[in-house]
This record gives sequence, C-alpha cells and structure tokens, in this order.
Amino acid sequence: MKRNGGHKRKILWIVIPVAVFALLLSACLIYLENYYHADDDAIAAFSAERTVEERAIDGNTVFDPGNAKIGLIFYPGGKVEQEAYAPLMREVSAGGVLCVLCRMPFRLAVFDTHAADEVRETFPEIEQWYIGGHSLGGAVASIEVQAHPGVYAGMILLASFSDKDLSGESIRVLSVYGSEDRVLDRSAYEQAKSLLPDDVTETVIEGGCHAYFGMYGAQDGDGEPRITNEEQIRITAKTVTDWMIGGNAAG
Repeated sequence: MKRNGGHKRKILWIVIPVAVFALLLSACLIYLENYYHADDDAIAAFSAERTVEERAIDGNTVFDPGNAKIGLIFYPGGKVEQEAYAPLMREVSAGGVLCVLCRMPFRLAVFDTHAADEVRETFPEIEQWYIGGHSLGGAVASIEVQAHPGVYAGMILLASFSDKDLSGESIRVLSVYGSEDRVLDRSAYEQAKSLLPDDVTETVIEGGCHAYFGMYGAQDGDGEPRITNEEQIRITAKTVTDWMIGGNAAG
C-alpha cells in the first residue's frame, strides 16, 4: 500500500505542474487573441482614393509616395490590429514621407522592440528617419531611440510617453493626444516629460480620444470623442507631416 501511495504522489507531482502550465498557457493565448480588430468598412470608406503606392515587405506595410528622403517607422498600439493605422499612414505618406507600419508579434510591440532596425536597412535611400507609435507602440519606440543614439531625427508619440530617459539625446519629439482621452495615464504622462529632451512639441487635439489615431472602433475606458475618427486622423496626419517636413527644412 505504501508503494502504491508513493506512486500516486509521484504522478501528482507530474500532473499538477503540467495542468497549471496548460491553464496559464490557455489564459495567455486567450489574452493575446482578444484584440482590437481594424474596422475594414471605415478604412475602405476613408481611403477610397489612394495616392501612394502600398506594398508588403516582411509582414510590414510600406506606404511609398515615391522619391521620399524622409521616412517614418510606426509601431502600432498594444493589442491593436496593424491595419487599423493604414489610414493615418496613407495620409502622412501623401505628404511626401515613406511610412512603414510594423507588424508586431501577437500585436504587442514589446515582442519586437527593434523591428525598426531591419526597416532602415531595407531603405538605404532614406536620408532622415523618424520613429513613432501609438500608446504602447510609442513607449516601445523610445526604447529603440535610446538603443540607437543619433540615428533618428525625431520621435512621434501619439497618446503615449517615453519609457526611457532621452533627456540627454539630441532628438526632436512630437507628442500628440486627444483632449477626451481617458486611456492615457495623465499623471504618468506628466512625470515622463522629464525623460524627454528640450526640443518637444506638444499638440492637443480638441475633441479627440485615445482610439481615433487608428480605425478600430471604441476602446475600453476611453472618453467620448467630440470629433469624428476621420477628422482626428486628418488633423494628426497634418500635424505629423508639417512637423517632420518643417523640421527637415529647418535642418
């Protein structure tokens, strides 16, 4: 009987950890597969007339206006389908900027922090690179900037803030968020300003919200927007393009 009891205990020591691991894995997969889908109908209606060439390279989406010398690498927000940011990238690219929308593993930029490195190698003709992202994507972009000092001319944070100390870096920063954003942690945002260099431009989109930088519907916990999704994207695109092109001309 004792031998039988010992055998059962050994089985339990094997079965229980396996069961716990399986449960955690299932929970993780459920979490990762619960994401914000791109609103295909809204995107199609907004982008009926495409003025830039679009192509896929290594899973990323490239928006090419032709003969661009300025490039923008963009990291999507956490758990948001990449295609949701296509309208914004099309609008920015139409202003003369090569835009590369990065596809992230499990739709989380933290799993491919330095995705931008391969992008830069793919387009050696680009003379001036910018990097940016929405929400979590912006925070992860700051990690890439810190890892490559002097490589980027500027960083664009949409409803986001830096995760790394860049106060000593020689880089321009554009920070944009909506006045009705209730997802962005304003306290953390204000505290993170000390991590940024002196050359920061901050723009608040009146009536804008957190989700409307992309087209993926409403986001949990967000505020009620007072402008349309299309309006926020157009305002953002003009703000970003004017800032990049203007900075390039000044340089």
